[in-house]
Amino acid sequence: MPKTLTILTPCYNEEANVREVYLQVRAAVAAAGNYKYEHLFIDNASTDNTLNELKAIAARDTNVKIIRNTRNFGHIRSPMHALYQASGDAVIGIVADLQDPPELIVDMIRKWEEGYPVVICVKATSGENSLMFWIRKQYYRLVNRLSGVETFENYTGFGLYDRKVVEVIKSFDDPYPYFRGMIAEAGFRHFDIPYHQPARKRGITKNNFYALYDMAMLAITNLSKVPLRMVTFSGFAGALISVLVSIAYLVYKIIFWSRFSVGIAPLVIGVFFFLSIQMLFMGIIGEYIGTIHTLVQKRPLVVEQERINFEYAPGEPLRDGQPQASTASQLFRSNGDLP
Repeated sequence: MPKTLTILTPCYNEEANVREVYLQVRAAVAAAGNYKYEHLFIDNASTDNTLNELKAIAARDTNVKIIRNTRNFGHIRSPMHALYQASGDAVIGIVADLQDPPELIVDMIRKWEEGYPVVICVKATSGENSLMFWIRKQYYRLVNRLSGVETFENYTGFGLYDRKVVEVIKSFDDPYPYFRGMIAEAGFRHFDIPYHQPARKRGITKNNFYALYDMAMLAITNLSKVPLRMVTFSGFAGALISVLVSIAYLVYKIIFWSRFSVGIAPLVIGVFFFLSIQMLFMGIIGEYIGTIHTLVQKRPLVVEQERINFEYAPGEPLRDGQPQASTASQLFRSNGDLP
């Protein structure tokens, strides 16, 4: 009996890309061989024509399933909710902007069949701005150094995950999850596939500065206690430096009593320096408190507005009575009149 794959694609205002990613994914799964599949799109309340594009595709292909959220729940919670709804023997996450090459699906499936429960795709090069790519690399290295577990550098979440991996991820029960950290924390044997990430061709990225900062802080607070310990160590170091400077000033004043004037400048500089350090560390502690606050609230990842095609298992007939192929390769051969 053919195994079932779930291809998971989160999207928000990607009307120019969803049809193309659907076609390329379908072709890639067909090339992989005898597999049933479902392509699960989760739409984060897009304000453009993305939903209508998806509905037009789903009307012709019941392998395409859609979840529509009531509002934009963000780039962290929405994909994780979709992962929990996946029914395949393996789940492949791929973004809607085609910066994750769908043709790598074939390579991922081959490695999965060889026995790897996790197959991750690692950016070796990128078509994005070279400065931004360098900054990202430094961020990944920083997270890896701070983390208590070995993380994967230049890994965005693009990869294949066996059903047993998905079940372990679900057991984390985290209302604001850091998926890449969960994969590292789970510790399953994995295989790395390097690839070149092409530049986005259509549409604009939704990852603004706040979204990137949110992801960066989430990674650090989820995987490391080092920043909190830095606060403690810096407090001891600051106190020690203050005592030593005070003793030095006292000795210097005693020796050069009549010629040395301390003045107010060192005092002002010292006050502002330690205030800035305090504000920095208050911010670090605040990030951890914010994470705890989110965990305590236990809110759902998303609230769904509607689901489409979830009543169909992969390979069931189309609504209009036309025969639906039981595998992706048969579908690709028999249903060439694409929607």
